[in-house]
This record gives sequence, structure tokens and C-alpha cells, in this order.
Amino acid sequence: MDVLSELLDGVRARGALFQRTVMNSPWSLRFASGSPLTLATMLRGRAWIVPAEGEAVRVDTGDIAVIRGRAPYTVADDPRTAPQVVISSADYCGGVALDTEGDEDHEGSALLLSGAYTGRGEISERLLQALPDVLVIPGGDQPLLDLMVQEIVTDSPGRQVMRDRLLDLMLLSTLRIWFDRPGTDAPPWYGAIDDPVVGRALRLLHEDPAHPWTVASLAAASGVSRAALARRFSVHVGEPPMTYLTSWRIGLAADLLRETDATVASIARKVGYANTFALSVAFKRLRGITPTRHREATPVPEWPGGAVRPLSTSEKGAGPGA
Repeated sequence: MDVLSELLDGVRARGALFQRTVMNSPWSLRFASGSPLTLATMLRGRAWIVPAEGEAVRVDTGDIAVIRGRAPYTVADDPRTAPQVVISSADYCGGVALDTEGDEDHEGSALLLSGAYTGRGEISERLLQALPDVLVIPGGDQPLLDLMVQEIVTDSPGRQVMRDRLLDLMLLSTLRIWFDRPGTDAPPWYGAIDDPVVGRALRLLHEDPAHPWTVASLAAASGVSRAALARRFSVHVGEPPMTYLTSWRIGLAADLLRETDATVASIARKVGYANTFALSVAFKRLRGITPTRHREATPVPEWPGGAVRPLSTSEKGAGPGA
């Protein structure tokens, strides 16, 4: 299995949340669902996504945007438009209209569709760490998007399973396009896969992370000298082979801790550490917390209630990037 396939293989939506929103300008929505990953598209009109940190990103009709991280973000007709309402997880799976005079088909109104992953185990931390806060793929022929739009408004049996699988397919298709685009902000290892030496080394590390690799043994298996592999790997990937391996092992452990009930000791052995202590030392050095604390950590709390929550005066004054 190639590295990208391994990252995407763990994508499994379960009870994904969807939101269809109709707006007349000026409009601005503050999304605070606490979702680890959200897909959004403008079915009509144009929008700007303002992440918690960083620059606003434009989304035109038909573009697919992927928003990473649980921090609240803003979607608006203009980055300078102050947020008008907060949308939480309780507001998904329905529709919201902002100043449309009850006419959702008014051709002058904007129409936003978003789908959100809801919790742990659906998206691997290793994949999340490979993505920027916001990425956008230009619109084109999107048969999956048409199917998703149909499913959002249907009441047919099995609709949630259909929505989950369509969201997964939309994400996989979007990320594959994004990773393959020249000049994209993909992680260094992605481009390094094409290098005959470094690509082989990466595949070996991913196929058997628990193997007691050294630079010498990895170089021998890759068909080059120790010095040549170390130099070439650092140039293409941006870090030495053993540093990369440690990061990959800890990423694997982090996912296993969240997604399974396996003991810390068994996870340690599975990812290449002799015992719990060895894994804990490495885990805390890279993540700042112990494996047990990581497993116990809970997602950012969601907004309570079952309706769109208007922003308070102080929140409106904070602006879209606050």
C-alpha cells in the first residue's frame, strides 16, 4: 500500500452531519461544531472561509473546500462581514435561511452545503496533520456532489449510511486531486515518494514500522550507502530517516489509542517500542502528554441547544477571525 492510500484508508464517516444554508448578502456564519474535518461547497454564489488562524480563502460556485481542525471558523460573503449566527452540531442535518424572505430558490441568494465528520476514529490524526487549515479544489464535473445534494433532501431509508459514504468519497476524491496538484502545500514526503531511493525507504518504513530499523539497515534495503540515504532522505523529506520513523510510529500509536481498546503495552509493541515506558517517553517528547492522557482527551465541547444561536454583541464585535 502506498503512503497516501494508507492515510486515506482510515476515512470512515459515522453519523456525518450536513447543513444546507441559504443567504442574502450581507451574510456571515460562525461554524462551531467542533468537527475535526469539514467539507463545504457553494452550490450558488461565492464565499470566503476565514479560519481561526491565517488568511481568508475564496470559494467560488462548485469549488470544494476542506476545513481542518476543531477551532471555530467563519464562512461569509466578505471576510470583513461580522458573523451573524453560530452554527453548532445541533444545527446540522437541516436548513438555515438568513434574510431570504422565505424564498430559498431566489436566484440572487447564496447556497452553502457543508458536511462534517463528527468524532474520533473517523479521520486519522496522521491525515489531519498532513493537511493545511483550509484547502480548496476548483469546481468541475462533480457527479458525487450532485448525488450528495439529492441525498440531503431525501427521506429514503438508509439515508444516513448513503450520506456517510458519499461524504467519504467526496473527501477521498478531493484530497487525491489536491495532493496531485503541482505547487500544493502537501507534506514533503508526498513528493519524495517519486524518488527511487527515498520512495523505497518510505514504503519500507510504512510497511513495517515495528521493525528495528537503523539508518544502515534501511540504506541496505534501499540499495544505497548509509551516508547517501541519510543525505537524500533529509533533502527530499526535510528530516532524517529515524526522525521521520519516530514521528510516524507516534502517529500510528495516537490513532490506535483513540480508535481501539488495545492496551498501551500492546500498542507499543505494534508500532516498534519494546514496552510502555519506551513509548511513553517518545510520545510525551513529541506530543507533550502521555499516551494515557491522549486516550482520555475529549474533543472540544459543542454548543448546546437545538437552534441556530445568534451571536452576542461582544462576539459580533470580535470579527470573523476572532
